[in-house]
Amino acid sequence: MKPMLPILRQELPTGNDWHYEVKYDGFRGLLTVQSEDQISLQSRNGKDLLRHFPEIKEQINVLMEEFAFPVPLVLDGEVVLLRSSFSTEFQELQVRGRMRNEQKIHDAAARRPVTFLAFDLLQYEKTSYVKAPYLTRKEKLKELFTLLHLPLDPAPSHPMILQMVPFYNDQEKLWKLVVNEEGEGLVAKRSQSKWETGKRSTNWIKTKNWKHCQCFITALDEANDYFHIGVFNNEQIMPIGLFHFGLSAEEKKTLKATIKQNSINKKNSLYYIDPAITVEISYLHMHEGKLREPHFKQFLFSTPSETCTFNQFRLDEAALPRGVDITHPEKPLFQECPMTKLDYIRYLRELSVVILPFLKDRPLTCIRYPHGVFGESFYQKNTPDYSPSFVEIHKEAAIHYTLCNNLETLIWLGNQLALEFHVPFQKAKEKFVNEVVFDLDPPSRDHFSLAVKAAVIMKGLFDGLNLHSYVKTSGNKGLQVYIPLPPGYTWEDTSLFTEFIAHYLVNNYPEDFTIERLKKNRKGRLYVDYIQHGEGKTIIAPYSLRGNEKALVATPLWWYEVNDDLHPELFTIDVVLRRFQEQGCPFTGYEREKNHQPFDKVIDFLNKQSKSQKEGTPKK
Repeated sequence: MKPMLPILRQELPTGNDWHYEVKYDGFRGLLTVQSEDQISLQSRNGKDLLRHFPEIKEQINVLMEEFAFPVPLVLDGEVVLLRSSFSTEFQELQVRGRMRNEQKIHDAAARRPVTFLAFDLLQYEKTSYVKAPYLTRKEKLKELFTLLHLPLDPAPSHPMILQMVPFYNDQEKLWKLVVNEEGEGLVAKRSQSKWETGKRSTNWIKTKNWKHCQCFITALDEANDYFHIGVFNNEQIMPIGLFHFGLSAEEKKTLKATIKQNSINKKNSLYYIDPAITVEISYLHMHEGKLREPHFKQFLFSTPSETCTFNQFRLDEAALPRGVDITHPEKPLFQECPMTKLDYIRYLRELSVVILPFLKDRPLTCIRYPHGVFGESFYQKNTPDYSPSFVEIHKEAAIHYTLCNNLETLIWLGNQLALEFHVPFQKAKEKFVNEVVFDLDPPSRDHFSLAVKAAVIMKGLFDGLNLHSYVKTSGNKGLQVYIPLPPGYTWEDTSLFTEFIAHYLVNNYPEDFTIERLKKNRKGRLYVDYIQHGEGKTIIAPYSLRGNEKALVATPLWWYEVNDDLHPELFTIDVVLRRFQEQGCPFTGYEREKNHQPFDKVIDFLNKQSKSQKEGTPKK
């Protein structure tokens, strides 16, 4: 069966007859389940996808054991690696799709499983829904996913591989979410439309979240009518790819003739010209130095080619929110690493989908470096009077804290050169503690192995208590171990716990760990700073940069990485960006895990211990 396909348009239709879905960048697939042994996933071209993504079949087999799974079942959907709820990592998915070695495929599936996002239902037991209206099919799809306890919205934090794509009625609101998270686009679907096998139908209209760049034409390949394009990088021409689509027949004819007439060189089928013809190009992403899906948008007759620079390209490619101006993007920030203000802004933009959740509703303390690390830095708690209207403010104890609750605020803070984001353990207007965090602070980076040892011991303790824990580098010389908490725990509860763990480490490993606050008395031991976890205290936020000479990042880790090979100097912004693209975020599921933490049993035990000590009763 060939899938139904949408038609690409610059704008989506509006009206009560249309509903909107997120368009995810992945491998389209028809998933058919006949029985436990008869499961198939076919691509648009009829190729078998299950051999590349065996985790999908494994998930279905588990569901068939647990539920009265309806068969036969046919779902239309997309195989993706979720980057966020509205975006994916298509390049990494392609890496999976090219794998041939069975062991490597299974290792990759275990390390970072894909998600099958179902957006349509075509067969449910004996009933075919191919000719049923779109809204009927969506209703039945939701019924199925509810029956199987599967997520009704895409979420990278959810462990289930089968997830559902819902529809929305508010196109404008959905489009903003997709743009903010750098998703691929939207699809509009007519409410009464049928599923049309193998047809590109006007009942499905898609539009893409294009990026735009200004560049100049460098050559024409007469063999295939492709136009080569580039920008200036330090006065040298830097190629950024080539385009073919988007020109009208008349435009293409005129452009080809102009290039031939003004050619400065010809090699085989290529006509080369000096940078003179500037154009605006729409594209999806930049990958390995080339634009993905480039389309001609318009000629820029009044734009001189000298203004088409790589720095301007990078600024435009970041797709920053409107209303946030970036000043002095070329400003250098660090002495030992070649990072500019634009590099930092682009880092915040690209990782905003994982940075913002850890800043949301947290009264923020920033450390600003107006001149980079070359000048003075200062702490900022009060929101400046000149802050834009999109910045949310929380007043507490005469301080007007910034709440970084949107992309605009994050980029604005980046432009203010707030390099460090420090957050409390409690959200604004909440009275309960959000998490427990242990700060493991060795004497220097040369003693980082002590932080590794402490974290591994703590992980064993928490596993024994059935508490899910997370770990990150501090971005300086230590590690920080997190335990997300369900609602309802006070500072008195958490201090009882942190003190117990700290004393356990010190009593059992006195040569390695200490709770001595004075540095001169620590004698080369790691300081277990359990007092830092308290009301009014803060901790460096996950993915925050640090203002040290190496420009290191407070980086979430996978627990298997916490070993003798780990060192904090590994984690620069380039490394962290690549890690996120390839591996996703180790703190994914942090909020979800709160509801599964049996912290009440731990606190009950500690309260009993504390009571018995006060009463002078020997411990049991």
